[in-house]
Amino acid sequence: MNEVLLRNLTPSVLAILVRRGADFAAAEDAVQDALVEAVRVWPADPPRDPKGWLVTVAWRRFLDTVRADAARRRREDLVNEEPAPGPAPAADDTLRLYFLCAHPSLTPSSAVALTLRAVGGLTTRQIARAYLVPEATMAQRISRAKRTVSRLRFDQPGDVATVLRVLYLVFNEGYSGDVDLAAEAIRLTRQLAAVIDHPEVAGLLALMLLHHARRAARTAPDGSLVPLAEQDRGRWDTASIAEGVAILQAALARDRLGEFQAQAAIAALHADAPTAEETDWVQIVEWYDELTHLTDSPIVRLNRAVAVGEADGPRAGLAALAALDASLPRHTAVAAYLHERDGDLATAARLYAEAAQKAPNLAERDHLTRQAARLNARR
Repeated sequence: MNEVLLRNLTPSVLAILVRRGADFAAAEDAVQDALVEAVRVWPADPPRDPKGWLVTVAWRRFLDTVRADAARRRREDLVNEEPAPGPAPAADDTLRLYFLCAHPSLTPSSAVALTLRAVGGLTTRQIARAYLVPEATMAQRISRAKRTVSRLRFDQPGDVATVLRVLYLVFNEGYSGDVDLAAEAIRLTRQLAAVIDHPEVAGLLALMLLHHARRAARTAPDGSLVPLAEQDRGRWDTASIAEGVAILQAALARDRLGEFQAQAAIAALHADAPTAEETDWVQIVEWYDELTHLTDSPIVRLNRAVAVGEADGPRAGLAALAALDASLPRHTAVAAYLHERDGDLATAARLYAEAAQKAPNLAERDHLTRQAARLNARR
């Protein structure tokens, strides 16, 4: 069973059902039912046209679940619109569906959460982690968003800022390795950049390219994480770096700075350094100051503390870290790193072990556990 194929087909199938008159919530349920059926049937009897098969099964599931009297009166008309057997249209509706999910009636946070769940294929737990909220809270937010859009027609697409936020979170989840969505996010952002002349669209595309260029070096052959400072820079994709830098420079020249351009500038400084020791940390701190002014994000402040620790010494980094909420994701890991840089190996080992217990995924947990073991062996 090709789960990647199913995930890639989901947005187009969902868009087709919505265009044919299905309300969003019912369409999503029908598509999920079709995916479950595909998992059951395809291993023994794979279809010649997977997309067409999913459209047909999902549409029938939608019809089966229409219960309201008005919907039942329209059922004969809906049946007449059932897709004919044969190949489904080849058009890619994914980017359009992103805009439709960013409906003006939804708050930006609800629109992002709904799109990540319905189109991006992320689980509620993954979305909650991205938003730093409990899973139950995020489940309620997504349910409310579904109820809202189920009463609306999708004739008022949402704004670019919300779509950019969705694409950014989808890329981050894919880049983490939990869900392989990074390449898809880049593809959609390229499409968006081709039709919308906006410096933040360009900034996001540059940011994705610069981060994605390092992906091959982020893990060792055994799957363990390789920190940025230890990565083999010869494995970085220089073509993607050059493209990302060129796109970023053109965006910055328009003097309309936004958070994605600032993040891309930081990534470009890392990519520009021949070795970790030659990284221009002073300039990186300056860009984090700009980014803090733009977003006031606690995660940005956490990353800034690391940069301060590199530019001005670990004690300066620890002072910056002390001003932040200790419950922030990866706060303990950053504290461990800075204490190690400061020579306090006992505290660093203890904090690495604590951070491992809080790690959001197995690869990160293993990395932090090894860091603790390495320091304990030196004591």
